[in-house]
Amino acid sequence: MENPSIQIRVATAGEALIDLVARNDQLFAPCAGGAVYNLTRALALQGTGTAYLNPLSGDRFGRLLTDGLREAGVRLAQAAPVAEPTSLAVVALDAAGKPEYAFYREGVADRAVSAESLIAGTRAQAGLQAVCTGCLALAPEDRERYLPWLQACRAQGLLVVVDANLRPSVVADANAYRDSVRAALAQADVIKASDDDLALLLPDMADPVAAARALFALSPARLVALTRGAEGASLLARDGRIWTARETAALDVVDTVGAGDCFLAGLLSELLGEEGAARVNVHEITDGEARRILARGIASASFCVQRQGCVPPSQSEVRQWLARGSVVFDAS
Repeated sequence: MENPSIQIRVATAGEALIDLVARNDQLFAPCAGGAVYNLTRALALQGTGTAYLNPLSGDRFGRLLTDGLREAGVRLAQAAPVAEPTSLAVVALDAAGKPEYAFYREGVADRAVSAESLIAGTRAQAGLQAVCTGCLALAPEDRERYLPWLQACRAQGLLVVVDANLRPSVVADANAYRDSVRAALAQADVIKASDDDLALLLPDMADPVAAARALFALSPARLVALTRGAEGASLLARDGRIWTARETAALDVVDTVGAGDCFLAGLLSELLGEEGAARVNVHEITDGEARRILARGIASASFCVQRQGCVPPSQSEVRQWLARGSVVFDAS
């Protein structure tokens, strides 16, 4: 449950929805989800004080989402429920457990926000250090909601984190979508993207690492985190340094729903540090800091893929996993 005395260090904004996950019996199982919702819960469970800025519905699904956030210890910036219904996503898993999505998001609760309400909610969080958004918030039809907010956060001196988690099924105009994502990245200090995301965002670049490096030319970012599924992940710095690591333990993979969200939560929690400690200086990150940040992200994702749906690990679970030493860095 939320601890009113905890210091809120990061505010998240973006989708909170119900994933209707296809089962083998042709029925659908409702699961609380959405990339930003998953990230928000994962951050709080790893001990990072987190506020969620979007409203939630008063319907049954909205109450399920609200309970999930509160149980994780998240502070709701808009605690009162709204009349709009909850967003839905129909999720089908392929043979590798990789999800495909179809979204139903017109007139829904988590989109009942404006740039002004997001800015006000952010400014109400005393001691805030960072903000994070991505995924469906980067769709072109929501640009007027989120882009001015990101610009205001950057002007305020907050660390801006953007997850370039593309969902092509949500938009009809791929070029407009890419433009909207790039506009958000132009405000980012830290970017997270998968190899699949980069194939959509930069279709002319076949090499994921080269594409990740290209993001520095599109943004003021100091760090880019690149995830590549079972092949591991890399952290790239603007000065050209790169760290690459992978999980060497044998994982009983159930599905990959929320794995990227848990990865980002681990990375960001380590970057911000323990409560009362200074965050990592992304302009002057050390080798040791980069390795700790990347390892915690990978460990967080390793936990997630062994559970059905997005069930983020706790802070103690991640620490126990890291103590095993199964996250191994490539020689560089």
